[in-house]
Amino acid sequence: MLSPIPVARAVPDLAHVWRAGELGSASLQTVDTGYAALNHVLPGGGWPQGALVEVLQPQAGLHEWGLVVPALACVQAAAPDLLTVLVGAPWLPFGPALGARQLNMQRLLSIHGKPGDAPSLLWATREALQCADVHSVLAWLPDARSAHVRRLQIAAHAHNKLLFVFRPLRAQHESSPAPLRLLIEGAVNEAGKLLVSVLKRRGPPLAAPVLLDTRPARLAALLAASRERARRQREEAGIPAPMLQPSLVSPPVTSPQGPIHALLDRIAHLDHH
Repeated sequence: MLSPIPVARAVPDLAHVWRAGELGSASLQTVDTGYAALNHVLPGGGWPQGALVEVLQPQAGLHEWGLVVPALACVQAAAPDLLTVLVGAPWLPFGPALGARQLNMQRLLSIHGKPGDAPSLLWATREALQCADVHSVLAWLPDARSAHVRRLQIAAHAHNKLLFVFRPLRAQHESSPAPLRLLIEGAVNEAGKLLVSVLKRRGPPLAAPVLLDTRPARLAALLAASRERARRQREEAGIPAPMLQPSLVSPPVTSPQGPIHALLDRIAHLDHH
């Protein structure tokens, strides 16, 4: 019995048909992430407004602000009367650092729940998404399940809100209805730099993480000048440059009294003059 001979047929290009090997175009409005390298790998070239962005990370409170602040500042500048709501944030954000990135702390509303009270945090997140005075919501939901994430995705779409949900690394092995799913971690021995792995997007898999420099331009310039000054002093004293030691973890967050915060205070002061 003769077998049919397969015939290669060209698939016609249709305007509204997405090919899995191509980066999808955004069906929703997008917000500039503030990072050209990240925009380049996201459908539509930015954060999707009216959709849930799920962000996984090894430890909450270390790197998420560096990821989202540029976009929040952009949205806040366009709609200065609207609020950004924080639900279940592990730490209160450091005002001068955010001010250095042009974010108005007066328009941030933080909602706290009892430790382990997942239902209250989910309820507060849904309520914030329904509020007309809110333009974006950041929710830390370590105990959320896939069904909870799906409801939040529906609410974000229904009310056209920018929504970031932060979850622990263990959630990576669970299915997720989020159209965009990322994993973030600090780059080893590169303070202020962030590795962003795109776990899920409308498009082909991304082979390598994207490296972002999350430091404000003024801070980067001051740190570069400080390093150059230290290098010259070592050369004059005949002291060899220190060797970097490999590390498997990101550097800990410094206290508000640490030198980095004094530097950020200085930048914030400069930005207001």
